[in-house]
Amino acid sequence: MAAWGELAQRRPDLAEAGRELLYQYGVGLAFLATIRKNLGPRLHPISPMLTENGIFTFIIPSPKQEDLQRDGRFALHSFPCENNEDAFYLTGLAERVGHLGVREELAKQFVSERSQSGATPPADTDLLFEFKASQCLVTRTTGHGDPNPRHIIWHDQKGV
Repeated sequence: MAAWGELAQRRPDLAEAGRELLYQYGVGLAFLATIRKNLGPRLHPISPMLTENGIFTFIIPSPKQEDLQRDGRFALHSFPCENNEDAFYLTGLAERVGHLGVREELAKQFVSERSQSGATPPADTDLLFEFKASQCLVTRTTGHGDPNPRHIIWHDQKGV
């Protein structure tokens, strides 16, 4: 699995596209798919945060938080674009981040990125997760209904 910083070093084009598509509305917005206890899928919107080295999110106490603690496999997909069908998709393993210093820095980033809406810092019960990538997909289109979308796919080859 590759951290965001590793992906950015190996494929800066994909990382730049990911940042553009995840932050297209001013803050990070994406859909996060996890695996339920009964192995069924669960999908909800989240607000990821990018740093130079990682892609993170705080998850409130919820079934999604339980999913990630039990089985960290995930799929992350950018919100739809208004004028085209461009998309960013990432799969891999989410890992809980327990380091207090990292949590404090990301809590500051969370509030700063959402200063327009008066966001408060995440609660102590909101767990911080980092997403490590095994696969990344960027789709580029010329507009809605593009008959020839361009797909750029990357697979983590470490350990292969």
